[in-house]
This record gives sequence, C-alpha cells and structure tokens, in this order.
Amino acid sequence: MDSLVPGGTLGVVGGGQLGRMLAEAASPLGVDVVVLDPTPDCPACPPAADQLVADFDDRDALESLAARADVLTYEIELADADALESLDAPVHPAPDSLRTTGDKLAEKRALADAGLPVPAFREVHSESDLRDAFDDLGSPLMLKARRGGYDGRGNHVAATVSDAVGYFDDLTGLVAEELVDFDRELSTIGVRGDGERDAFPVVENVHEDEILRETVAPARTDDATVERAREVALDVLDALDGRGVFGIELFETQASGQDAERASGDESDALVSNPERPRSGDGEEPRADTEILVNEIAPRPHNSGHYTIEGAHTSQFEQHVRAVLGLPLGSTELRAPTAMANLLGTGEERPASLAGAADALGVETAALHWYGKRDVRPLRKMGHVTASGDDIETALSRARTARDALDFQ
Repeated sequence: MDSLVPGGTLGVVGGGQLGRMLAEAASPLGVDVVVLDPTPDCPACPPAADQLVADFDDRDALESLAARADVLTYEIELADADALESLDAPVHPAPDSLRTTGDKLAEKRALADAGLPVPAFREVHSESDLRDAFDDLGSPLMLKARRGGYDGRGNHVAATVSDAVGYFDDLTGLVAEELVDFDRELSTIGVRGDGERDAFPVVENVHEDEILRETVAPARTDDATVERAREVALDVLDALDGRGVFGIELFETQASGQDAERASGDESDALVSNPERPRSGDGEEPRADTEILVNEIAPRPHNSGHYTIEGAHTSQFEQHVRAVLGLPLGSTELRAPTAMANLLGTGEERPASLAGAADALGVETAALHWYGKRDVRPLRKMGHVTASGDDIETALSRARTARDALDFQ
C-alpha cells in the first residue's frame, strides 16, 4: 500500500464528525477522502475531497464509492455489513466485525465465547423473557436495543416489566444485562494493523445520562488495573477481524469472587470473570478485588479517543488511516496528561452559533474542535475541547474552563 501515500483515496461510509477528523488526518499523508452520507454538505465535507449523497445502505452508491476508492472504511455502525461485504474492494475493519459489534447480543456472545469478561446478559423478546431475566440477574437491569442505539438512545435501566414496556413499547430484540456497580468507566482505543496490534493508553470516562462528558488520560487508577485493562483490550482485538482502530469500553469493578463463570439460564449468556490466560506483561498483579469487564466495542474511532489528537504522538484518526491502508502503525504513547471535554448542545433546536471561542482558546494548552453541524439541539455533540498539563487534574481543570467558556447564542 506504500503507493497510496501520497496519491491514494480512502472511501468512508459516514460523513459526521468522525469522518471529518479522518479526512483531516488523511490530508497530510496525501490521501484523499471521499465520504458517503445522506446529509448534503455533511460535517466531513470541508476537509473531504468529495461527498456522495446517499443512504448508508444504498448499494449503487456504495459501488460508486468503491470504484473511486482504493480502500473502504466506515465511521458509523449504520453502515450495511452485507452490502460492504459484497463490494469488489478491500473493506477495513472487516464487515464481519461491523456485523458483530452492530448487534449487542451477537457482540456479547462473541466476547463470552472468546473467554472475555462481560456482564451477565440475556436475550429478550417478550415479557416472559424479561421476567426470567429479572429472576436470574436481579433488579434493576440495563436493557439495550440490539441494534441502532447511540449516545444512550436505546438503553434504559428498568426495575420492572412495566417500566421496560413504557420505554421500549416493543420488547422484541433487546438484551438484558446485569446492572454493573462499577468503580470507573474505562476505555482504550485498540488498533489492528498489518500483522501488528497495539492499544492507546487506558483512559477514564465520565458519562451523564449515558452520554460521554469528559475523558482523562491516563486513567486515575492503579498500574495493575491499567495493565489488566490493556490485556483485556488486546484480547478483544484478537476476537475481531480486519485492520483499523476499535473503541473498547470497559468497567473497573469489584471482583465477584467467582473464579470462572457465573451461571446463566442460557449457556451462551454468561459472565466470564477474569478467565485464565497468558499475561501480556510482567507488572504487578491487579488488586484482588478488581475486575475488568467489557461493556461495548465500536469498530471505528471513538469519542473517548479524541484526546489523542493533541495528547498522543499519533492520533486515533491518523492511526486508523495508517491501519486500513496497511501502513506501519504510529506510536500510541501519550505526550502529556490530557483531558477532553465534549461540547454538547443546549436549549431548543436552532441554527448553531457558537460564542466564547476566544475565551476558550485563551486557556493554556486548550484546543477547540468544532464539528460544523448546522443546527444545535439538546445534548447533540457539537464539538470538543482538549487541554494538557503536568498532571491529570491540571489538564482536566483547563479543559473544563475552556468548555465552560463556550455557549450557543
């Protein structure tokens, strides 16, 4: 693939903020990006070479994209895995990885079958299934739509069957998960290259209403827990196919005290607790009461990896471009402690007009990333800020100060 740098073309299914930042990362390498997205003049348009305006599952449009690109990738799980698999073009990550991670039940089963630690779960198609799940896993439960959930949509904590019916209306196609009492939400950006794999630093995430608000790198936890989280993330990569970056969400929680597997009504629906496997490092053992569980996986760049643009030697976006093109991976090392704060929409839906940018950029080390969306609406991701410092608390304070200086007119 060396001949593609410079001069290659990367086709991206999806033209949101992730597509925008992929195009920005590809440009210095001399790689053009063509995006396919149903929204005219989508956020990725300014840095992208061109846009095909079409639905994500439009087969004719996907074939046109494949004809123009040397390699295809995607930045949204609404991409059609079957359609991508039928194209006469290399697609990374592999469509099968998209197929697995795009279905929360298939994802949980694949991880459990690979011996990876996941919360206990059950398939739900009816009120009877849900009652059985409450009996087996306790109440309340985390209920998730198998497909299409994003930024908390399609997820609901339910204590009763009527509560679940009130939220979902139709209980067909849900996954019920044990509600995890976690100490921290962690994540890492794993990366699969051409015969190599790596992971960015393990970070700590702060969610509210199931929407990511802040990420701090590195995570504020002990070294042994970080090492264990990294091990699990690398094992997750081994369970997936194709090249690219993968956002891997994890829970740091208290060990259940069970050695291998907690029983579930269905043998395929279980919690695997710290299974025996070779360790990838020689560091100290994790605390006896600490357990790492895999929450969800995204086969693409992830919001919790945005800090890498300023905070790491290679951003997750450049890393994704390198990986899908078959180029050597860049360094995943952190430059300095770094924090990221999301800029979320407020108030009623209206044309997006940002105020306070000068004040935000006046904060030491602060960087602003504006996604170029036309309209602001409550909790919509409109941009993010990052900041670094000599320590995590300084970086986080700077990022918060910069974010709080911003508002919508």
